Amino acid sequence: MTAIPKPTKTIDWRGLAARIWPAALAVGLALLFGALLLLASGRNPIEAYTALLQGAFGSPARLAETFVKMTPFLILAISVSVSFRCGFWNIGAEGQLILGAIASFSVALLLKSWPAVVVLPLSLLASVVGGALWSGIAGVLKARFNANEVITTSMLNFIAVYLLAYIVNGPLKDPEGFNFPQSSLIAEAFQLPRFLAGSRLNIAFLVALVLVVVALLFWRSTLGFRTEIVGASRRVATHVGLNVNRTVILVALITGGVAGIAGWGEIFGIHYRLIDAIAVGMGSLAVVVALLGDLHPLGMVVSAFLFAALVVGGNAMERGAGVPFALVDVIQGSIILLVLARAYIFRGRRS
Repeated sequence: MTAIPKPTKTIDWRGLAARIWPAALAVGLALLFGALLLLASGRNPIEAYTALLQGAFGSPARLAETFVKMTPFLILAISVSVSFRCGFWNIGAEGQLILGAIASFSVALLLKSWPAVVVLPLSLLASVVGGALWSGIAGVLKARFNANEVITTSMLNFIAVYLLAYIVNGPLKDPEGFNFPQSSLIAEAFQLPRFLAGSRLNIAFLVALVLVVVALLFWRSTLGFRTEIVGASRRVATHVGLNVNRTVILVALITGGVAGIAGWGEIFGIHYRLIDAIAVGMGSLAVVVALLGDLHPLGMVVSAFLFAALVVGGNAMERGAGVPFALVDVIQGSIILLVLARAYIFRGRRS
C-alpha cells in the first residue's frame, strides 16, 4: 500500500498572498463598476460609498452590526469550504442551518426550566447533530448510490424550508404573535450575552472565530490532508488506501454540523425564536463568501466581513444617499462574477 504523505505544518504565506491580491483587485474593479452605475443613475458615487462606509463602520454600534451579519456568513462559508475542498458539492447549508436552528430551539423548549449553563451547551450540541444528520443524508446517498449531491442538497433545502414553515405556522406558532409565522420566545436566561450595550453582537461571533482557528488546524492535520486528497482525485485516494465513501460521509457530517451552529447563533443570539425567514439567501451567499476567500479560513474572514459590510452599508446607502438597494445587489453580483473570473483574468501572472 502506498504511504500517505504527511501534511505540511507551515503556512505558505507567499501562495496565500498570490491568491488574495487578485480577489482584492476584483473587488476593487466591481466597486469601480458600481461607481459607474451610480453615475449613470444620476447619483454621486462618492456620497453613496461614504454613506456605505459610515453605515458599516461609522460607529461602534454600526461596526458591531457588521460583525453580527458577518457571523453566519463566516460559519456557513467554513462549512461550504470543507465540503468543496473534498469535492463534495454541498449547497445545502441553508437547510442545515434550519435543522440546526430547529434542533437547538427544541432543546430550549423542552428544558426551559433547566439552568442556562446546561441548556446552552446542550442546544449547541443539538444544532451540530441536527445539521450533521441533514447533510449526512446527502453524504450517504452520494457514497452508496452516487447520487448527485447538488440535487440532493438542493431538495433537502426545500424540505427544510417547508418543515420550518409548517412548524412556525402550526404546532409551535406563537399564540400571541398576531398571526406572524414565528414561535414563542426562548427563556430570557438562554439568550446569549451581548458584548456592546444597544447592539446585537453576542458570543456567537466568538464561536465563528473559534471555528476559523479549528479550520486552520483541520487543514494542517492528517484528516484534513486526506480530505484534500479525496477532493483532488478519488482515483489517487483509492490507490493510496483511503476509503473514499467513508471520507465523503464524514465530510458531509462535519460540514452539516458546522452549518447547524449558524442556526444556533441565529436562535440564541439574534431572534430568540424560530421564524420562517431565518435562513433566506444565506446558503447561496455562503458559497460566494467561500469562493471569494479561495476556500481558505483566513480569506473567508475577509470575504465574510466584506459582504456583511455591503449588507449593513447597503441599507445606509438607501437611506442616506437615496440609492436603491437593488443597486447594492448589482455591485455584489459584479464582485461575484469578477472574483469567479479572476483565475482567467490573472492566470498569466500567477505562479
